[in-house]
Amino acid sequence: MAAQARIPRSDAEVRPMSAEERKVIIASSAGTVFEWYDFYLAGSLAANISANFFSGVNPTAGFIFTLLGFAAGFAVRPFGALFFGRLGDIVGRKYTFLVTMTLMGIATFIVGILPSYGTWGILSPILFIACRLLQGLALGGEYGGAATYVAEHAPHGRRGFYTSWIQTTATVGLFLSLLVILGLRLSMSPAAFAEWGWRVPFLVSIILLAVSIWIRMQLAESPAFTKMKEEGTHSKAPLTEAFGRWDNAKIAIFALLGGTAGQAVVWYGGQFYALFFLTQTLKMDPIAANYAIAGSLAIGTPFFVLFGWLSDKIGRKPIVLGGCLLGAILYFPLFHALTSAVNPTLEAALAKSPVTVVANDAECSFQFNPTGTSSFTSSCDIAKSFLARNSVNYTNVAAPAGAVAKIKIGEKEVVAFDRLAAGAEAGAKNAAFEKAATEAIRGAGYPAGADPAKVNWPMTILILTALVILVTMVYGPMAAWLVEMFPTRIRYSGMSLPYHIGNGWFGGFLPPTAFAIVAATGDIFSGLWYVVAVASGTFIIGLLFVPETKDRDIFGADPIEPPHRRPASADL
Repeated sequence: MAAQARIPRSDAEVRPMSAEERKVIIASSAGTVFEWYDFYLAGSLAANISANFFSGVNPTAGFIFTLLGFAAGFAVRPFGALFFGRLGDIVGRKYTFLVTMTLMGIATFIVGILPSYGTWGILSPILFIACRLLQGLALGGEYGGAATYVAEHAPHGRRGFYTSWIQTTATVGLFLSLLVILGLRLSMSPAAFAEWGWRVPFLVSIILLAVSIWIRMQLAESPAFTKMKEEGTHSKAPLTEAFGRWDNAKIAIFALLGGTAGQAVVWYGGQFYALFFLTQTLKMDPIAANYAIAGSLAIGTPFFVLFGWLSDKIGRKPIVLGGCLLGAILYFPLFHALTSAVNPTLEAALAKSPVTVVANDAECSFQFNPTGTSSFTSSCDIAKSFLARNSVNYTNVAAPAGAVAKIKIGEKEVVAFDRLAAGAEAGAKNAAFEKAATEAIRGAGYPAGADPAKVNWPMTILILTALVILVTMVYGPMAAWLVEMFPTRIRYSGMSLPYHIGNGWFGGFLPPTAFAIVAATGDIFSGLWYVVAVASGTFIIGLLFVPETKDRDIFGADPIEPPHRRPASADL
């Protein structure tokens, strides 16, 4: 295997993939698919999780907390990258991602059997968040191991193509989770799915875990790592060497800011935020939204391999940065077009029926509460929360101090109320406000949901597929690009941290950040500015500071000697 990794570029381009290489790719990819399947269930079943584990708060806060629970798994991914990356550089690639897979499967299974809020109270959401944290730690170690393992088996000149199969696993995992959920929804009543059916995808993970472990047990250790261990040149302190030395640390910084940050927001925007936008903003039926996303993923997934293969020809940098630039340019037009295709009635109402919130700015909160310690009870917060839940754009007009907030829709005015001041009458006043405000927005043409008869399905699938293709551009070559940036002795640690900071923090916090921006500005599209800003920054930084790597020989030119035996510039 080690000899195959040193095949000259010309030979690697003409010979077919060997049976052993095919086994490596299939086994690594299959296990990673199952891990992503486990990880994505929390996002795909956000509404059910909110109803079961966060039922002690109002629906809007419950959904935000669910998104934060989903994002919690992303928040700890860099810490998983540090812990398991170090383990992978010291103990080995194979055994490390066996551990991460086991941890992921067990945490997912526990979510499936976890009692609801009504049974265990506050302990239920706490344990759900704990499981998400374990999943995040596991995934933080999984990706770097799988990508490094495949890359270190790939012939020189074909790493982009070989590792692109690993890049498909995240999307295939999401696709698999959507298929399982759709199959269950169609096989039982909505009431049964809401009561217990949503737990089945989590419980199935224990079977996938057993299959994954069996598959990966058939693999041998990476030839590059084996050679390094035999020669005694492996790093005994990979984290210190990777991030404590500036010549390596700066690679990680530029890889993050000039690569994975922009890749992450384009990726999560095109898959996760698109799904949230369909169901929460455009009020599309969840089953129909899952069909739409699944269809676009089925069409777009082969482009991961296409762009991975193309990156072996023209380079990783132009494809990834090109995808970031296109994302920054096209996101607003694509999401506007998606609104027109899915809910034209909402689009018409947004254009013809402007809404104004007249309120004292001092009592208006930024309605994003990750700690759960704030309560949004003022009349301004109540008015804006109602409009945000109903996908109604609004402008803000200042009112004098002490004034009660009101919603103006054309000639109609609906006065809100202060929940604390209302005291025992808060429930009745809230019901009256909700009734009056709902009648007002319905009268102005704002729909309760997307009309299935008016959905332009061909255009919807086309737009979502365009978003997925942008995802494949930024993600398809990314594993090869990251692997080639770092020396073998610290590769697992080095590539994992910038990848998981980018995807775990910049990408994972996209949905709650975007929703908070929307609630603050009163514009259902304003959350997209987060994607545009990060993707644009990555394009500029990557263009100026991140090198092209496709022609690097990670076995020859890439040093594997201890630091004192090679020049510091060798890492670059």
